[in-house]
Amino acid sequence: MKLIFSLLICIAAITSCQQKEIKTEQKPDQPLIGTWHLISSKSIEKGDTTVTTPPKDQEMVKIFNGTDFAFFTHDKKMGKVTKPVFDSGSGTYTLVGNNYAEHLAYCNYRDWENRDFKFTVQFKNDTLIQSGIEKIDSLNINHEIIETYVKLR
Repeated sequence: MKLIFSLLICIAAITSCQQKEIKTEQKPDQPLIGTWHLISSKSIEKGDTTVTTPPKDQEMVKIFNGTDFAFFTHDKKMGKVTKPVFDSGSGTYTLVGNNYAEHLAYCNYRDWENRDFKFTVQFKNDTLIQSGIEKIDSLNINHEIIETYVKLR
């Protein structure tokens, strides 16, 4: 009887050690998922428009999965310039229709972390246009951005 009881405990222990499948919220038909290359950007503050597209010696990509985003900007000279550039950030997002919201959890500009931003997105074939207000009172930031990306294949 002890042998049967011990055998049942061993079987229960072994079967409880199976790795459980982790489910992520992937939306494969969502047009946002993928990698996007920034081709133009503008900042509008108090009626003044500034073109902020990365200079020709820099590039930026933004990457989306079903729940998270990340962005990276760097100089194309691999840091071998007078002022090397590497900016990055990531967090979670929601997309409902054309209403897109980001929660920026990580950023090399640390005062921007743990902030929420709301935008509108438009999709035109392989082009994404993201626009909205970035406002952080404590940093005296209050401007509209318009960013245009092309999807990388």
